[in-house]
Amino acid sequence: MSAIVRRRILVSGRVQGVWFRASAEREATRLGVAGSARNLADGRVELVAEGDEVAVERFVSWARLGPPRAEVTALEVVEEVPSGVRGFEAR
Repeated sequence: MSAIVRRRILVSGRVQGVWFRASAEREATRLGVAGSARNLADGRVELVAEGDEVAVERFVSWARLGPPRAEVTALEVVEEVPSGVRGFEAR
């Protein structure tokens, strides 16, 4: 098992109104990643992913494309200190 990591992912493009948060929750659950997804007022989606490093990196790779109707134009990934969060919440 690899290290536990946490990433804050800011996704830009056509990412609201395309089931991005619900799809992120489904993908995170599939990968065993904890965290959250929420829409930001500026039109981006903020994802927080915490868990096994390999699983989190797979989640970041998924976020580069998102669900079928999304058009991701940019992704900003920030490393953070893991906080022990459990489960995944799409808000």
